[in-house]
Amino acid sequence: MSDADGRRLDVDAILEGFADPVGPDHRAGMVAICGRPNVGKSTLVNHLVGEKIAIVTDIPGTTRSAIRGVVTRDDAQLILLDTPGLAKPRTLLTRRLNDLVRDTWAGVDAVLFLVDAAAGIGRGDAFLAAELRAVNTPVIAVANKIDELRDTSALLPILARLAELRGPDAPFTEVVPVSAASGDNVDRLLQLTINQLPHAGRLFPGGQVTDQPERVRAAEILREKLLDGARDELPHSIAVTVDEVRDDTNRADLVHIDAVIHVERDSQKGIVIGQGGQRLKAAATAARHDLEVLFGRKVFLTTHVRVAKEWQRDPKMLGRLGY
Repeated sequence: MSDADGRRLDVDAILEGFADPVGPDHRAGMVAICGRPNVGKSTLVNHLVGEKIAIVTDIPGTTRSAIRGVVTRDDAQLILLDTPGLAKPRTLLTRRLNDLVRDTWAGVDAVLFLVDAAAGIGRGDAFLAAELRAVNTPVIAVANKIDELRDTSALLPILARLAELRGPDAPFTEVVPVSAASGDNVDRLLQLTINQLPHAGRLFPGGQVTDQPERVRAAEILREKLLDGARDELPHSIAVTVDEVRDDTNRADLVHIDAVIHVERDSQKGIVIGQGGQRLKAAATAARHDLEVLFGRKVFLTTHVRVAKEWQRDPKMLGRLGY
C-alpha cells in the first residue's frame, strides 16, 4: 500500500502502534461473578475495576444485566461479568434474568461464586452451587463480607462448609475469604483468578473500564438513588431509561440528560414522586452528583415518571426496557 506521494506504507507497523503491548505470558479472559442476591457481587466488581460501574444497594435483585467491568494489568486483563442473583421465577423479568445468568456461565473462562460469610451459608447457596456443577470452567468459591463476622473463629467452619457445597466429584478450584467492601484479601483473589485464564492478548483497550454505554450507566445511577429508601414491592417495579444525552448548545461544560422512570401502577408513581415532589427531587439531586463525575461536566437532569402496567410480565415492554 502506498500513500498519496507514492511512498510504500508498512501497514503491519502502523497497526502495531495502536495495539496494546503485551508479552507472551499475558493472560486474558471472561470471568462471571455469581451468587445469591445481595452477597456483594457488584461491590466486588467495583473494587476490582477501581471505579464504580455497577450500582450497589441493600435491596436484593438490584443488578438486572451482565455488567462488564474491565481490569487491565501489564500481565493480564479480566472482563468481569456482574450477573443478577438467581431468584424464584415469579415474573417474566425474573425468568429472563435467570436465563441471562446461566447463559453467561456458559461463555466464560472462570466463575467466581460468592457467598455472604456473615449471613452464613444457606439453602440458596447450596442450590446455586449445585447449578454450577454443570459448569466445566474453573469455579472459585469466595466467602465475602468477612469484615462483618462478629467472631473470626467462625470463618474456618464457614470455609469448610463452602468447600463441600459443590460435592467431592466437582470441587471448587479455590476457596478464598475476602471483604469486597474493605478490599481485604481481594488482591489474592485477583491473582488466583488470573491464574485460571488462558494466555491471550487484551480484549479491550488498556484505559477502558466498562463497555456499558454512558446512557445505560446514567439510567442505572438514577435507579440506584431511587432505590435508596424505597419500600415494599416498589424496588422491583422501578425501571429507568435515558431517552437523550445531549450537549448544551451554549455551554461546553454542561450536558442535558432526559430520563424516564417506569413504574407498574399509579399508586407507585405517587410514591416515587413523593409529597410535593420531594422524594424524586432528592433522588435526582443525589444522581446528579454521580452523573457529573461520570461525564466530567455539569449535568442538567430532567425526569419523567410513567406508568407501564405490569411491565415485569409484559414481553414487549421488557424488550423496550432492554430486558
